[in-house]
Amino acid sequence: MSEPKAVAPETMSTTRPHAPEIEVFAVHGADPEVLAYAMAKYSRSALSMKESLKELNEQKAEKFLNTFYFQYGHRSIADLAHVAMAIEKLSLLAAIALVDEQRWDGQERSTRYQDYKKASYFVPDFGENLDAVHTYRGEIDALFAAYELVSEDVFRYLCSITPRPEDMKVEAYERTLRARAFDVSRYLLPLATNTSLGQIVNARTLENQVSRLLSDEHGEIRHLGELLKKAAKDPAWKVEHPRYQWFMQELRLNNEQMWREAQAVFERDVKVAPTLVKYAEANQYQMETRKALRQAAAELMKNAAIEKAPLVDLLEDEPLEIEIATTLLYEHCHYSYRQVRTAVESLTAQQRNEIIALGTAHRGSHDELLRSFCAGQKFRFDTLQDIGGYRDMHRHRRCIQIGQRFTTAHGYDTPEEVVASGAKRTYDDAMQRAAAFSVKSAGTDSAEYVIPLAYRKRTLFKMDFAEVVYISELRTKPEGHISYRRVAYAMYEETIKRYPALAHMFRVKDISTPVDLLKR
Repeated sequence: MSEPKAVAPETMSTTRPHAPEIEVFAVHGADPEVLAYAMAKYSRSALSMKESLKELNEQKAEKFLNTFYFQYGHRSIADLAHVAMAIEKLSLLAAIALVDEQRWDGQERSTRYQDYKKASYFVPDFGENLDAVHTYRGEIDALFAAYELVSEDVFRYLCSITPRPEDMKVEAYERTLRARAFDVSRYLLPLATNTSLGQIVNARTLENQVSRLLSDEHGEIRHLGELLKKAAKDPAWKVEHPRYQWFMQELRLNNEQMWREAQAVFERDVKVAPTLVKYAEANQYQMETRKALRQAAAELMKNAAIEKAPLVDLLEDEPLEIEIATTLLYEHCHYSYRQVRTAVESLTAQQRNEIIALGTAHRGSHDELLRSFCAGQKFRFDTLQDIGGYRDMHRHRRCIQIGQRFTTAHGYDTPEEVVASGAKRTYDDAMQRAAAFSVKSAGTDSAEYVIPLAYRKRTLFKMDFAEVVYISELRTKPEGHISYRRVAYAMYEETIKRYPALAHMFRVKDISTPVDLLKR
């Protein structure tokens, strides 16, 4: 049998058609909703992106989105429209509510690297009650005064125990140690403290975010929802406007016809998501369910004493219906998951099912199930950590977080440096005064705003094994804040205690190792 003859490469290339070459390009300049429309057309048209964008405009995009997004419920289209927003001068309380989204990207002003001595703060609406305003301001001002005193005491203490290296400039040395001092004094910042942040989210997340904020119990947060909705519908701020404004003026002097044509391109209003958020309203499902579950939790727990709980508690598995019923109630009380679960386990199957039914009774046709129904994760950590550390851990989006409301019921943390610097009395007085005001104001809009970041908050973190490793490794690094380093290390310890054979998978840093204060 004869060998097959080899075919020359140039002969082969002429015997069959060339494979199409992949084309990849970035897109810039299209409005978010128009770009979402163009991308959505891939599923409905053979046109390329460049061809689609040439024949698209804002009116066509709005018509398309009204049809497919709202009428047909193709909500994934809104995932294609990404919106950048700046949110400034909101309280820390409102910022925590704002960023509580599974699909969220952003950055907030740091309490670690910035001095908050001159920060402003949010004042709730007290109506005509000027005495209440005066009292509230007095409590917040007292916390800021303590913040300033403790900052200076801790800074002087850190200087006394940390010699300046000869090759380090005085400015850099003091700046680094002041940042370390802010790490400590931030525990005194109240939730009323103003902050600023930027976010880049897709329009579906923005719509959910607006609806959730409009459903909140705090007036500031509901107002924030209205402002987000308005910002999506109103003309956006244009970064390049001052630069091309001069160009347009020159063009008008030299060629009025060209100026008119350019005006339509450069000076038209850009609205980032006017169609996709126009129907975002307060969510009755969330509001009614919150009310029902809060009542159910109160009836089940009957004002029982809050049992002592560890910093981190790795929970054992239980039947799915017990997990869902417990998680639904956990969010609306201040008891540990373990204590609520014990109470749920004492109920009959019918009673547990009635609790679960409360979580869906008010669900509308377009409502997603509550986050509490995201159940079945292998690793579930019930944490009790200071609010400042929680804000850092809150950034982990690949896990499910179920947070309880802010309270002073769990006490507060005291950094070692506060004691060593001699500032403990100032610190304790400020904490106890804030707690007294918060308890006295219970049920009003101001009760949570005065709570300092040192007070503990309970949060349930649900995740898979890979996320346990990720959080444990990332959050135990020495440059991190000791508050969340302790939480992350406890997660690691609890995991390897239960699964010792997996200990070699972790690359954590021992939090007992001394930290070089001059390294950030």
